[in-house]
Amino acid sequence: MIDARLAPLQRWLLTPPARGLARHVTADQMTLAGFVLGALAVPALAFGAFGLALALLALNRLADGLDGAMARLSTPTDRGAFLDIALDFVFYALFPLGFALADPAANALPAAVLIAAFVGTGSSFLAFASIAARRGLTAADTPAKGIHYLGGLTEGAETIAVFAAMCLYPAAFPLLAYAFAAACALTTAMRWHQGWQAFR
Repeated sequence: MIDARLAPLQRWLLTPPARGLARHVTADQMTLAGFVLGALAVPALAFGAFGLALALLALNRLADGLDGAMARLSTPTDRGAFLDIALDFVFYALFPLGFALADPAANALPAAVLIAAFVGTGSSFLAFASIAARRGLTAADTPAKGIHYLGGLTEGAETIAVFAAMCLYPAAFPLLAYAFAAACALTTAMRWHQGWQAFR
């Protein structure tokens, strides 16, 4: 919902460090490093190290912003866009899994519901992007993205904010997961409607 509005601020903040990092590592290497850091949040969550998981979440998101900034300093590649998008979606599914492992009795069902909701938002996002690319459509408010970026009620910023809240208040995970799953379901329905209208 607010990703496009945050993009100019993100570019302003991350372009200077990205310029320095680009002399030593590639954007793809930054993407892979960010994913590894994010994946390490799963065992951290499973063992109840919620503060560590929050730090790993922050590092994952920092790397996710830096890789795009680094790519824009040279020439963004299709491989880079593919890696960035594919690994982001896996990370979004892994994070709730960590809470399920931490307390299966309390968290397994809400985690499963949330992951299922992510399938809805992710599949509608990617299906729209695929057909939009075939038709040569681009998103006016996110021209720097590697694919057509279809917005919604729950986008990256909202997802990360909820993940952070889960780390800060782990006992509230079931409530947060169900509430965000409902918001994701609404986003999915909105995207279905947008696709139905756009591709007639």
